[in-house]
Amino acid sequence: MSEVTKNPDGFEVDAELLSAAFGLSETEVRERMRDGRVTTLSEKGEGEDEGRWRITFFSGARALRLTVDGNGTVLSKSTFPARDRDTALPR
Repeated sequence: MSEVTKNPDGFEVDAELLSAAFGLSETEVRERMRDGRVTTLSEKGEGEDEGRWRITFFSGARALRLTVDGNGTVLSKSTFPARDRDTALPR
């Protein structure tokens, strides 16, 4: 699988990419996605960004942002500090 694959329901991102970005094992990434500790936001480009999507993943106090084209090709990738979403989860 390439890093990002486009399918009829949206995009599928390889757990290895998230693992590297967040310093987690692929198993931890999958577990955290299931229990809501890794979340995502997908935004479709408009105007001059038509045909692109911005996919942002959040884990703890970090974020990974991917900009991809309609084929799932990664055009840009960045990580940055984000509000710690783990502290907002009910325990």
